[in-house]
Amino acid sequence: MGIDGGGSNLRVVVATQDLRVVGEGHAGTANPSVIGREAVSALIRQHMQTAIGNAHLQPADIRAVCIGVAGASADHSADWLYEVVGPITPNAKIRPSADQEIALVGAHGKREGILILAGTGSVAYGVNPAGQAAVVGGWGYLLGDEGSGYWLGLSALKAVAQAIERRAAETSLTKIVLHELNLEKPRDLIRWLYMEPRNVEIAQLAPLVIEQADAGDAVASGLVADAVQHLAGHVTALREILDFPDAPIAFAGGLLTHPNALSLGLCRHLHLPAIPVPRYAPVIGAVLLALDMLASSEKESSCSH
Repeated sequence: MGIDGGGSNLRVVVATQDLRVVGEGHAGTANPSVIGREAVSALIRQHMQTAIGNAHLQPADIRAVCIGVAGASADHSADWLYEVVGPITPNAKIRPSADQEIALVGAHGKREGILILAGTGSVAYGVNPAGQAAVVGGWGYLLGDEGSGYWLGLSALKAVAQAIERRAAETSLTKIVLHELNLEKPRDLIRWLYMEPRNVEIAQLAPLVIEQADAGDAVASGLVADAVQHLAGHVTALREILDFPDAPIAFAGGLLTHPNALSLGLCRHLHLPAIPVPRYAPVIGAVLLALDMLASSEKESSCSH
């Protein structure tokens, strides 16, 4: 079984050893930072049972489970991930993972290479041929997330604020952002921004910034170019940390997986001929990690005998 608890969607699959999916379960966000751990636990368990039922199996039939959940990396949440999965699959070996690890394994078909992700947040994750893993970015919107949807959206709001006071160049973003947020005048942004948390809404402005860059707005183009520099910098740093200069690169996250000014700009900066196409979905990356764990345990068992 593979479990992908993404920021936007939960996906659970039951698969055979040749990666044939025989049962699935789907839901919305499974990020504990958004809906809380209790709600996420209930959601994941419900859809584990759905997937097992769709596969016409019993919970005891599942031999291995790998789970990766946004905002709950195995680095700091392994115990909780075990608690979520364990009661449903009593006979399974369990591998707690992270959303970026299962995405990397899915994209490359193995646990090796680099994944650069830009959605609401941004992070680069990599594993070198020796199996050493490292992360660059992923600090969240207060400390990092450069080049992400949130970063682009907030940068656009700052550009609008400066443009209306002639402290920066005029931009088509002013009219478009105010219309998108249903605001009459620029200073209405102050009340909109500070009255309540707006992280998701700010990140949702990023596609508008990219559209205006594609349409030729100089300010939007500059913001996208800065985002490209930040994301490319994540990759460069990770290559150095892992001593893996020719690491294959995969893209993930809503801003990078289709052609636009950001994704194509990053391709050019990294000298990639086209947007990398992932080999498998992240949830199949989780299945591959579960299979690896199963193979390792069987090998150990046969050696001990």
